[in-house]
Amino acid sequence: MQTTIGSPVSFKSEALHSGGFVNVTIFPARPDTGIVFRRTDCGDKNCEIPARWDLVSQAELCTQLVNRDGVSVGTVEHVMAALYGCGVYNAIIEVDRSEVAIMDGSSIDFVSGILDTGIVKQNAPLKALRILKAVEVVRGRTIARLYPHEHLVIDFTLEYDDTVIGFQRKTLNMANGSFVRELSASRTYCYEHDVEKMFSRGLARGGKPGENALVLSKVDVVSPGGLRQPDEPLRHKMLDVVGDLALVGMPILGYYQGIRAGHAITNVLLRTLFADDSTYEIVECSNAIAECLPGAGVEKSEVPIIASG
Repeated sequence: MQTTIGSPVSFKSEALHSGGFVNVTIFPARPDTGIVFRRTDCGDKNCEIPARWDLVSQAELCTQLVNRDGVSVGTVEHVMAALYGCGVYNAIIEVDRSEVAIMDGSSIDFVSGILDTGIVKQNAPLKALRILKAVEVVRGRTIARLYPHEHLVIDFTLEYDDTVIGFQRKTLNMANGSFVRELSASRTYCYEHDVEKMFSRGLARGGKPGENALVLSKVDVVSPGGLRQPDEPLRHKMLDVVGDLALVGMPILGYYQGIRAGHAITNVLLRTLFADDSTYEIVECSNAIAECLPGAGVEKSEVPIIASG
């Protein structure tokens, strides 16, 4: 069955790139709505932006969507990951700026709010996208692939030369609340020297390093309190993948492999996939499939507890 949330839930936080505060409210939606962003600040223009892979525009540091009238919304990946990871497939997301609130740089606040308001089953069949054969995009040392698999699995390799991160790899079966337990609390990250560069270019005007991002030096963690998990940067990259794959608009049955991958190459991967209809099929979710989807059976008690300080 398709799903939505039980009642509206609201959030307020800084806008990472443009400065100021953003108000975000997620509303229930009817079956077959999908996820739709609605700008409340754009006057008479078409203010609705469907959360779809083919509406992604190139944007630095985040995933940005643009509708046919040029109205955009950026930094959508964290709230999209939260909805997908909680198993919510129909919702309207109202925002009063051109980007979604950054919160603490992770998805945990969105996840907590969604699970607090509850997930409602709808009397409509849920469809899934099944990968039938391998699809690959290679850009130098950066690789993104999708393979056939019975569930959504994410396999990610993160590798930085001469940094505190170094080499990290993790594989997760995303069934049954794995996103909530394993990835939802992992924050976006940046390096001290990158923060200065972004400020000098007029980016990250609303950013507060240490509060809405994990800040690293080449040899240490700068943010107070340190890492939430030993491999938090790697887990956040996997969180981003979940959010970017959610733009398919339905659950994916397939194995995603990313090597140094980011938002742009994951979107190119989806465009490559949909350019060849022999690489996938759309199937109605049986009970067996539905029971193993990312949000199936997830409970609020599975949300990680974040230590203060």
